[in-house]
Amino acid sequence: MTEWIEICALEEIPRQGTRKVKSGDAHIALFRTQEDEIFALADRCPHKGGPLSEGMVCGKHVTCALHSWNIGLADGKAAAPDVGETPTYPVKVDAGVVFIQL
Repeated sequence: MTEWIEICALEEIPRQGTRKVKSGDAHIALFRTQEDEIFALADRCPHKGGPLSEGMVCGKHVTCALHSWNIGLADGKAAAPDVGETPTYPVKVDAGVVFIQL
């Protein structure tokens, strides 16, 4: 059974920003939208493996800082015409605290 792991307070992730998390070999980027939605993706672009945590959040996408690929925060998929995806992780916010399920 997979457990929810407490990461941080919601306020510790800037709006339209990110926070990096490491669990074992997994490098994960937590993203917060302007509307306070939280998403978790593997911290690597499906294009060349660049760190998505260094990208710019706009709406429900992050733009990779290396080659400007747009990756959907909800599904990890690259926007057309690009093709590829990065793994996503379940997240929840409870009483202002962010949790991730690995």
